[in-house]
Formats: sequence, structure tokens, C-alpha cells
Amino acid sequence: MSLTAQTDHLGITLGPIHDLAHEASWTGRTSVGQAWVFDSAAKIDPRLWRGAFRQHVRDARFYEVTEHTLKGQFSQRYFVLRNEASGATAVQPFFFVSQDLTAGLPSSVRQWVGALRRRWPKLLFLTILMVGSPAGEGQLDLREAWVCRALREVLAAYEKVARPSMVMLKDFPSEYRLLFGEFIKHGFARMPGLPSAQLELDFASFEEYMQTKLSKVFRKSLRRKFKVLSQYPPITMEVVSDITPYIDEILPLYLQVYQRARLSFEVLNRDYFLMLSALLPDKVRYFLWRQEGRIIAFNLCLLHDGTLYDLDVGFDYSLALDLHLYFVTWRDVIQWCLQHGLHTYHAGPLNYDPKLHLRLALLAQDVYARHPSKPLNLLLRIAMDYLGPVRYEPLLRKFPNYAELFE
Repeated sequence: MSLTAQTDHLGITLGPIHDLAHEASWTGRTSVGQAWVFDSAAKIDPRLWRGAFRQHVRDARFYEVTEHTLKGQFSQRYFVLRNEASGATAVQPFFFVSQDLTAGLPSSVRQWVGALRRRWPKLLFLTILMVGSPAGEGQLDLREAWVCRALREVLAAYEKVARPSMVMLKDFPSEYRLLFGEFIKHGFARMPGLPSAQLELDFASFEEYMQTKLSKVFRKSLRRKFKVLSQYPPITMEVVSDITPYIDEILPLYLQVYQRARLSFEVLNRDYFLMLSALLPDKVRYFLWRQEGRIIAFNLCLLHDGTLYDLDVGFDYSLALDLHLYFVTWRDVIQWCLQHGLHTYHAGPLNYDPKLHLRLALLAQDVYARHPSKPLNLLLRIAMDYLGPVRYEPLLRKFPNYAELFE
């Protein structure tokens, strides 16, 4: 291929192809062109990087946040894939993590494994190369067949150098299933990951929502919860993009929720919340609830294309249960969405009981995995049926669209 100027998928001329590889930590080839690995977003051509994932809620700036603020929990990297025929270029983040394969299993099983780990500390811990976001659902920069083909081929080549225990594509929405047939045909197994959930805001008010969406029993239960508030000092809500003045108040509330979680994934920190405010002020919304001037709850959300994405919450649990803060804050967020003309509310995985009663629909997310050893990969395909966390979330079966997780 000649070293002439190339044009990326945004129509930006990036200059000679070798410029992309200047600071790459690894270079390889696929059947459609070249591929590189970068150990930092700062080393990728900024003209290419600025346009990456711009059609997604988690755009390039979000990956900069996770790279810089959560780096002690995983090692984040980036593939850059080039289609030589068209000149198109795609960026694909990935990361290395030491994964506990029992994390989604029942506590009885984890206790049994814990006993075995007294003798074999690394039992069922694997170093995994994960394609996708370390703090959210997976996504492709370009949803095109050549990207899947190039990504599958570059993973096969790069794993010979990086030598992970396993390669996984993490939490990709079901809309990728047809495209990701490329991975299934080449030895990857698919299993349902823990689904996110969504509510279409096709009603004019919260009262209409309760009347038309909720069961009579749950509607009465909600009204009783809200009525309790009259016995306490009033709760007020404000919405901000810059969390800097409030970081010392919200961080302990987040940690209270994290420490009570049955399943624990990445733990967020002060720098994460602050950097989100600094880099994504157009998307970030922090909902803050106060009682007598003190913040007692917060909700971190991202705005994108008419949808509010609910990412993280924090509660003061000395008050949360008595004040029913989960439902109070959720009501206030939905009302805010309606006031600002949003059409969809999107929530992450877990905490399925209230989502079931609040009539959210499940959004399937899939995990794709392959072991480098063919014999062990056959065993992995069997084991994934039992290691998958969906099996151990019985509430999911009660959702009307539960079957979509397995289609």
C-alpha cells in the first residue's frame, strides 16, 4: 500500500498511514488492512480520536475518563483498525483485567470456591482481554462487517503476544448479534450478560404513568411511600453538570451503595466523577437531593439523543429506607425527563425487583468468549451455560421480554 494520505470514516484527511503507527506499542495486519495497539488515547491521532464513538452516549471522552481514573483496576488499550480499500479507520477500546469467574454465582457456590482458594489462591481467576467499555455496555466505533472481521483477526494475532487466559467481548447489546456472527463462526461462544433496562416515556406526566403503566397494587404502594414524606423535612432536587463543589458530599453516598451491592464490579472514585464533569459537561447531569441543606442522595446520568442514561447512584442509608429514597429520586428523574422533552429512560443492570414493578423492559446484552486452547474452548462453551449470571437472577424470568435474552 502506498504511503499516501488516507481519509477516515468522518472524511478527515489523516496524512500518511505510517503517522498512525508512530507511537503504537504493537503493529499487525488483517485481511482488510493494518492494525495497531496504543496504550493511551493520547497517542492516537487526535483527528481520529475526536470522532470516535461520537454516535454513542459514551464517546471518546468517556474512555479517556476510564483510562485515567480507573487505571488501578485494569489496563486499558486501544486497537486502531484500517480498511485499506476504503481508507476507513475504526478505534476499538479493550482492557486487561483479572476476572473472578464466580462473581455472578450464588453466595453458596462462592463460599465453596473460597474454601478451595485457601489452597489454590488463583482458582477461577483468569487474566482476560476484554473488548468493550470497562464501565458500561460494549459498542463498536463503526458498526460494519469489515470492522468485525478485522477485530476478530487482530484479536487472534494479538493474543499470541499478550497471552491472556481468555478473550471476551463484554456486554454488547443484542442489536450486534447478526454482525457478531463473525465471532461465533470462529470459535466464540455467546451467553446472555446481565441486561440493562429501559422505559419509553410515552406519557405526559408521572400521574399518567402510574395510572396507565403500573398495577393497582404497586400504584397504591407508591402513593403510600410518597405520602410518608409529609412527616419529614422537605426534600429538594437540583441538577448540575459540575460536581466539583459537591464531590466530598456525594462520594461517601456512592460508597454506601457500592458496599451494599451483591455483585461488585469496578469501583468509581473521586477523580472519575470530577473528570466526567470536566470532559463531558454537555452530557453529564448530576441530580442532587437535599434535606435541610444536606445532600442525602445523588444520581449520575448522561444525556444523549433524547435518552437519559442512569449510570450511578448514592444514598444516605441512615435515611434512605425510611424516606423510600430509591422511588423518590426515580420519580423526580422521570419528571425531569418529561419536562425536558426526553423520550427514553435507560438504566443499567441489577436491582431488577423495582424495575419489574416499575414496568421497565429488559435490554439484552451479550458476552462472547473464546479460550486460546481449542480443547479448553470446548469446555468453556459448556461451562458458560453455568457461569452466566442470568441463570442466577430468578427475577428476570418475570419480565415479559425475558426470552429476548436468549434469542
